Amino acid sequence: MTGQTEGVPACDIVRFIHSLRDRRVILDGDLASIYGVQTRVLNQAVKRNQTRFPADFMFELTRDEILGISQTVTSLRKLRFSKQVRAFTEHGALMAASILNSPRAVTMSLYVIRAFVTMREELGTNAAILRRLAEIDKTLLAHDVALRDICRKLRPLLLPST
Repeated sequence: MTGQTEGVPACDIVRFIHSLRDRRVILDGDLASIYGVQTRVLNQAVKRNQTRFPADFMFELTRDEILGISQTVTSLRKLRFSKQVRAFTEHGALMAASILNSPRAVTMSLYVIRAFVTMREELGTNAAILRRLAEIDKTLLAHDVALRDICRKLRPLLLPST
């Protein structure tokens, strides 16, 4: 990911969104790839425009966070050796597109925002299903063991993955 410049297809953006510090974020290397620039170019632009990236737009990962992500996502193993990794929230990703100001970044920023919105909608739907399952679980009688078992098996599938 780091150093790529060919860009990422719009349909693949959701796979780059991670949950860190109770926020949905895209890592700098992934965002750079999506916007069709090298990671160092993105980070240089961010450094020159630091006032546009408050903590709710972008933050640097701790060593433990880097190790945690690189262990859970096979393609991110090289993160272990990165000195600094930035994570961009939805607003930070949009701001990054505005400071890069390339046609690719402007176009892809729309797909990035849509990917974040899609994830939010899916999480909302899952939360509603979980609430309904909890209601059903409370009303089941003791002889409804099979249905209760189904509810318990469905619940983990609807929880957000981290």
